[in-house]
Amino acid sequence: MVQTPIQPETETLLLEFPRTLKLYITQEQFAALAASNRELRLERTAEGELIVNPPTGWKTGERNWSISGELYIWWRNSGEQGKAFDSSTAFTLPNSAIRAPDSSWVSQERWDALTPEQKRSFANICPDFVVELRSDSDTLKSLQEKMQEYMDNGTILGWLIDPKKRKVEVYRLGSEVEVLSNPTELSGEDVLPGFVLNMCRVWG
Repeated sequence: MVQTPIQPETETLLLEFPRTLKLYITQEQFAALAASNRELRLERTAEGELIVNPPTGWKTGERNWSISGELYIWWRNSGEQGKAFDSSTAFTLPNSAIRAPDSSWVSQERWDALTPEQKRSFANICPDFVVELRSDSDTLKSLQEKMQEYMDNGTILGWLIDPKKRKVEVYRLGSEVEVLSNPTELSGEDVLPGFVLNMCRVWG
């Protein structure tokens, strides 16, 4: 007796989308999509547009690792105050966008104020501190808009690091953006007391 192979109910097809085509999804659809594609870095704008960020090259990955590593060391040495996160963590901002900074930190007081429901999956909070590291595929304009979005939604201090130009844009709540050319270090100021990022680890 010859058995007929069982055909799958669904078939996976590869579909390429032109850059001009935008996809819009709900927060629930985003959560389902992210759960099925954990290897991708997905984001969602406040309007619901899906953003797929390509994997970074090794140099950006190394720089990212250095920044998150230094943040972790500060966090551990400071008595593990608040919550520190790397680039794999996304947050649901007050404007409903879902964003994943390259590094971030949330104060313990604000984190403890969240309900268990708000802490599920993509926590409903905008970090107090964020870092965005420009990669070869990022446009400066898109990152500047993203940084402004963080500030508009509750971030107190943010760094936009551009290794190409060796510049850092420092965003502070209620202040004009400060542009630093080839700085040797960055300070966590009053937001992360004692945190200093040695930029040799990033520029190198």
